[in-house]
Amino acid sequence: MDVVALILWILAAGGGFYLLATWIAKGGARPGAEGASRFPPAVIFGHFGLAAAGLVVWIIYMIADVRALAWISFIVLVVVAVLGLTMLLRWVPSYRTQHQAVGVKVGAGSSTGAVVPAEAHFPVAVVGLHGLFAVATVVVVLLAALNV
Repeated sequence: MDVVALILWILAAGGGFYLLATWIAKGGARPGAEGASRFPPAVIFGHFGLAAAGLVVWIIYMIADVRALAWISFIVLVVVAVLGLTMLLRWVPSYRTQHQAVGVKVGAGSSTGAVVPAEAHFPVAVVGLHGLFAVATVVVVLLAALNV
């Protein structure tokens, strides 16, 4: 179960890293710039940093086999999940707004020349897979912490 959690966590991290790179490349980290984001940078970088820290704690748990580390990883994951859900709830309206106009491509802006937020460039498949792997990771880490 521990190895399954590790694999799921790494898969979720891969998708998350792609989304983070897209967000930065499209100007999300530059306030007031073209592509300005609706995501507070603290939420984005907090999500990323805590997820990475939790993964490190999980790897240490796998090496040391100290059950308390599994629970710490789980608690960190819950905080990461809350931040991720916060971003998802802010992303959905942004995505819908940018894709309702007929014939407007992502990144092209609207017919009025409105600025497209950086997160509107996220591929739906990557967001979905990242979320799926993240939920699976939380469940498997919980089961591993419970020693199921």
